[in-house]
Amino acid sequence: MDWIIDLFTRTDSIAHIAFLYAIVIAVGVYMGKIKFGGIALGVTFVLFAGIAAGHLGFTAPLPILTFVQDFGLILFVFMIGLQVGPGFFESFREGGVKLNLLACSMILLNILVMFGCYYAFFDTTDQKNLPMLVGTLYGAVTNTPGLGAANEALSSVFPAGGPDIANGYACAYPLGVVGIIGATILIRYICKVKLHREEEDLEQKESANSSAKPYLMHLQVSNSYLSGHTILEIHEFMKRDFVFSRILRNNELIIPKSSTVLEQGDKVYCVCAEADAEAIIAFVGPKIEVPEFKEQEATKQMISKRILVTKSEINGKTLAKMHFSSVYGVNVTRVTRQGMDLFASSNLALQVGDRIMVVGDKTSVNRVASLVGNAIKRLDHPNIATIFVGIFLGIIFGSIPFAIPNIPVPLKLGIAGGPLIIAILIGRFGYKVHLVTYTTTSANLMLREVGLVLFLSSVGIKAGANFVNTVVAGDGLLYVLSGFLITVIPILIIGTIARLKYKFNYFTLMGMIAGSYTDPPALAYANSSCSKDAPAVGYSTVYPLTMFLRIFTAQLIIIFFCG
Repeated sequence: MDWIIDLFTRTDSIAHIAFLYAIVIAVGVYMGKIKFGGIALGVTFVLFAGIAAGHLGFTAPLPILTFVQDFGLILFVFMIGLQVGPGFFESFREGGVKLNLLACSMILLNILVMFGCYYAFFDTTDQKNLPMLVGTLYGAVTNTPGLGAANEALSSVFPAGGPDIANGYACAYPLGVVGIIGATILIRYICKVKLHREEEDLEQKESANSSAKPYLMHLQVSNSYLSGHTILEIHEFMKRDFVFSRILRNNELIIPKSSTVLEQGDKVYCVCAEADAEAIIAFVGPKIEVPEFKEQEATKQMISKRILVTKSEINGKTLAKMHFSSVYGVNVTRVTRQGMDLFASSNLALQVGDRIMVVGDKTSVNRVASLVGNAIKRLDHPNIATIFVGIFLGIIFGSIPFAIPNIPVPLKLGIAGGPLIIAILIGRFGYKVHLVTYTTTSANLMLREVGLVLFLSSVGIKAGANFVNTVVAGDGLLYVLSGFLITVIPILIIGTIARLKYKFNYFTLMGMIAGSYTDPPALAYANSSCSKDAPAVGYSTVYPLTMFLRIFTAQLIIIFFCG
């Protein structure tokens, strides 16, 4: 039986360390699935499992815990950066600017409420209280990367060892999850929101703003002006995007190019942006039914095929630069990206993982398939080199010191901020330097979750030894109260302003609040309340900037106010 005792107690053993992490992570993940009042804490329960293990003396050497914690954090934030990178800059378009400004205001209010609680409830002469409240802040806003960034900055301010701010995080987190959803519901009653009217409003806006959706139709050319003009000339005259993928003329099927000349009476298969459909019909001719297309396609072996872009050299090239029509004799009518159909405009840049709808004769379509890859096995493997090149660059970037006047400690983005910024830039612009950033959603989520549970378990085990003293004998209840106020007050203020002053749809508002707090349970609740994708759109619009600011402000607060 000695070997079992050694497995639990011999802290310098590799088997013991692996055994410790396996138990803490497994228990935490399973416990996180249990719902309390219909809400589950999810993978974050790993932190509480780690605290329990640390409290019971089930631990590992401090250098090992620190390494696993930091590596897990790097992996976690880098994969988040890759995920949000492609949409980071696009999120500022149209209404996204207002939503992001509201999210920034909420972040600022979270910080101001934290300082209000600090001066109202705590002894400001005690050097450990403010760092503990920073931990409470990040538990209240359910932002784990911010906790990691604050922890890292704390090590530069307190080289000999600072307070375990994970205890403050653990005190505030459960009420943080509940408080976000509760405050969102309260806004609904404050602003007298009727959910069915919000759904109707979304339906009206969807029908009015459908320009990005592809629209397919058969037309007969009846405008005599078009006769004798090429498709390119018609494009330049109309100033609208459309693709004529097939033309039926005198019972002969033609795959048109930009130089193809139209004739009156031609029957064309047109794909365009939905918002442009009426204008094109008015200019070209009426919609018709053309059963002859299928007969002619069968005779000439014409096919329509979805082709997967898997070759890295295609990444970032626009459809115009690929010359599919003029060189290969095929037409690309639609592009499917991350489950969304996009109209194949000439300036649309292709990305690895896109599925393109190609129309043409069988030989030409197969030639295009070879050109772009169409090898699904390529996408089954994550681009591991890109991930570690990015981490390498991120650590270097995060280690660069930025000297600020009157601040004794130079500011560094650190192992949280550096990899995050590099990952965002690689995710958005990596194709320009031939870095393929595509990973399947499941692969990204797996790497992200592995990094997160390694970080949370390490933080919990390290904090566990002093957790009971902090909560029971110390200021634990004050941390809980402060966390609740930090969670609720900014949501009620900013949420009410966003609704009453800026007239945002309530479901979009729910997503914005969940994104501002980077809280998946709140997003899940919002999605369950709405049949549309407005909550997800609001969440994804503010999430990238919010995640960056949460991590960045964590370090600023520690360095500026705790040094």
